[in-house]
Amino acid sequence: VQLQASGGGLVQAGGSLRVSCAASGRTVRSYVMGWFRQAPGKEREFVASINWSGASTSYANSVKGRFTISRDNAKNTVYLQMNSLKPEDTAVYYCAAKYVASVIRTNEYNYWGQGTLVTVSS
Repeated sequence: VQLQASGGGLVQAGGSLRVSCAASGRTVRSYVMGWFRQAPGKEREFVASINWSGASTSYANSVKGRFTISRDNAKNTVYLQMNSLKPEDTAVYYCAAKYVASVIRTNEYNYWGQGTLVTVSS
């Protein structure tokens, strides 16, 4: 499975941005998908996770109510809609995949994308 994240960029605080993660190599229809981020000088942290059907999701407390993870299995793609962005959301955002039934909040994913940079200016 290859994961390609895209959609990052520069946005003002309070703005919105949607990042995407396209999978190739095989269908990820049955995979749990996750988003993580890593800010400069900090460790990578969990952001959101979604199960295969989209019926189960999990979010970090820091993004709950502002970010929404979703997926389109027909397009083999997962999305992260980010609203009310804050400067502290600035980071490289990574998508990840794991062939498992339940959402995962840890970094125990098998496949990782290369990351897309999101910069939120104050």
